[in-house]
Amino acid sequence: MIRFEDVSVTYEGAARPAVRGVDFEVPEGELVLLVGPSGTGKSTILNSVSGLVPHFTGGTLRGRVTVAGRDTRTHKPRELADVVGTVGQDPLAHFVTGTVEDELAYGMECLGIAPAVMRRRVEETLDLLGLDGLRDRAIGTLSGGQRQRVAIGSVLTPHPEVLVLDEPTSALDPAAAEEVLAVLQRLVHDLGTTVFLAEHRLERVVQYADRVVLLPEPGAAPVCGTPAEVMAVSPVCPPVVELGRLAGWSPLPMTVRDARRRAGGLRELLSGRTPAHRMPAAPAAPAPTATAPRSGRAEAQEPGAAPATAPRTGWAPRRRWPAAPGGPRAWRPGTQRSAAPAGPAAPAPPLAEVRSLAVRRDRVDALCGVDLTVASGETVALMGRNGAGKSTLLGILVGLVEPGSGTVRVGGAVPHRTRPRDLLRLVGLVPQEPRDLLYADTVGAECAAADRDAGAAPGTCRELVSGLLPGVADGTHPRDLSEGQRLALALAVVLTARPPLLLLDEPTRGLDYAAKARLVGVLRGLAADGHAIVLATHDVELAAEVAHRVVLLAEGEVIADGPTDDIVVSSPSFAPQVTKVLAPQRWLTVAQVREALA
Repeated sequence: MIRFEDVSVTYEGAARPAVRGVDFEVPEGELVLLVGPSGTGKSTILNSVSGLVPHFTGGTLRGRVTVAGRDTRTHKPRELADVVGTVGQDPLAHFVTGTVEDELAYGMECLGIAPAVMRRRVEETLDLLGLDGLRDRAIGTLSGGQRQRVAIGSVLTPHPEVLVLDEPTSALDPAAAEEVLAVLQRLVHDLGTTVFLAEHRLERVVQYADRVVLLPEPGAAPVCGTPAEVMAVSPVCPPVVELGRLAGWSPLPMTVRDARRRAGGLRELLSGRTPAHRMPAAPAAPAPTATAPRSGRAEAQEPGAAPATAPRTGWAPRRRWPAAPGGPRAWRPGTQRSAAPAGPAAPAPPLAEVRSLAVRRDRVDALCGVDLTVASGETVALMGRNGAGKSTLLGILVGLVEPGSGTVRVGGAVPHRTRPRDLLRLVGLVPQEPRDLLYADTVGAECAAADRDAGAAPGTCRELVSGLLPGVADGTHPRDLSEGQRLALALAVVLTARPPLLLLDEPTRGLDYAAKARLVGVLRGLAADGHAIVLATHDVELAAEVAHRVVLLAEGEVIADGPTDDIVVSSPSFAPQVTKVLAPQRWLTVAQVREALA
């Protein structure tokens, strides 16, 4: 169905090809997964199937790509629209109309499909993707995950022979991701649709793939094979495969079920051992503040020293963690930190506190009766279904959304009533759309502007970018970066100011496992130095790695709030793969298991 014949793509002004030596075939009626580290050219390969490369992106394509016998060099994207349906990394760039129902119908209108058929397909797609309750909603009012489902639905309604999807589950909660992947599997098995997708969250999708194509590094020829064959040599792999490598299992498991069947011996080895638990630490002295004129970026101002111990509705009060004496230290990736000595400390007010919060947006109760406290040195993961209110709560904390009722305080200030220039000294937000923070023409200019805005030493932002995203040149335009690379750049820009409270909305969207590991190191370092971190995420593996607490939201209400292992171990939806494999033992990550076996 899709054939690549010795394909290479070189973009205008680039020193080397984005991809080269690409030669493989995607058979009809198969689900083929494209994997590899960020920046290896996955999006370039996907876009060449729909003709966007080179007709829209420019550059030079050598070799040949054919789809259903049509040569993409001579057929423009509009001439492939009846065969190929494409959803890119950014759902917002996909939308044309204003409401969900209109967007689902738009593609069929362009293809001249009969109105009666259009109506039936719209209803079928609304039911398939759980969108019926959103049919009349304005797209601008949807959450990131809801937008992603609408974008996928809009390419399903014309019934294309080929579906090309770039990070289709990146903004979806675990249950919604399973629903979308189940729909894709049904299309493959029952209708013979060919699905070609790229995804970094391999734990969600690798078990559904018929074949896997690996791009091991930029410019390298792809490696093709079955999921087990490719995962055995892949530099990126899901936790269940990493656990299999650690345990020496052969063949490697691709699913939790396979791993559980082989895990009896490993459970016996781990019996009687307990995972090392992370304890939030907090500095006792304030840090100097800096000013940052750039909107949306915060500067460092160290909050109070000790974490709060206020009880929250629905669970017992948290234990009082010992505080770390001494002020915060300047931190750079790769530096070592001394352990915080234990000892009693007087409790201080929380860095962020929300009480009885309610927000109503577009006739919808986005938040209702929410209580939340965040202490210095604490990392809190907000989790829940798409549309549960996670992004709205982050918007409240950074002053972008005005609460309908209740109280909100960040560093003693009321966010929505505080001047932006003053608020920037208290909190920084990395939004779901990282391009909202990026406006310079090059990565180097963006880093230099971030240093000036934060009052940081020249090169501070550049060092953070290098730690999160090695190999990106200063002269690269932010628009030429992948979604994950742009996210890493935006995160570095915000971290340059070292805000006392750091908010991140889906921070691992588009990041490969190596980039996520570097992000985990950065977040742990910031928490160890006393910064409070609140992240809204559907990435259960990230929450298991970095979060001290998990707060579950549903329909705008807090339904659970407690230590990470207490919350995720008891949840079938939000438990990480290692937890599912080794249950009833309370292990969260492969790193914990490796440390226990050492």
